[in-house]
Parts: sequence; C-alpha cells; structure tokens
Amino acid sequence: KSSAGLTIELKKTNDILKELGVNKKQGQLLVGFALETENELDNAKMKLKNKNLDFIVLNSLKDKGAGFGHSTNKITILSKSGNIKIFELKSKSEVAKDIADMIKND
Repeated sequence: KSSAGLTIELKKTNDILKELGVNKKQGQLLVGFALETENELDNAKMKLKNKNLDFIVLNSLKDKGAGFGHSTNKITILSKSGNIKIFELKSKSEVAKDIADMIKND
C-alpha cells in the first residue's frame, strides 16, 4: 500500500429538493433540512422560499452536542407561514417529535 492520498472527483447534481418544490402538488407538504455554517437564519429563509418548502429544519454546527456524532440535537424550524421556533438541545427522538408536532400544529 502507498501512503499517497486519494482524490475523489465529485460531479454537481440537480437540486432534488428544489425539483420536488417545483413539482409539488396541491395539498402536499414539503419539509427540507439544512445544515448551515454562517448566516444560518437568512440562508434557511432563502431555501424555504426558493425551494417552495412548507418547513425547513435548521441545524447548526455552532451548537455543542448537536448534529452528527451526537445522540442529541438542537434545531430551529421555520415555516412558510412565517413562524420560527427555536428548540433547546434534546435527544434526537424528542427532536423528531418536535418536528412532527410543528408540522401538525402550524
């Protein structure tokens, strides 16, 4: 084996979520998820609008104990109706319930 590094060339693909938003039917609900590193709320609001989403669940890399590699997460949910709800750090199963409840009650 060689100690030389590997290089993987990636090819840009279509934005699947945007395509779903373009083709969304009456009565369908579309929820997107975003992991942002800067201008988090502004970027999430832009994605909510540009991709024709009903909700976007925002994750931040700035929150300790949240995101990948943890059993907990801290999210913010933005809705098409203009509601923004910031949730505290909690277990991922509780986060899933919060997402479902927000969709149901907004």
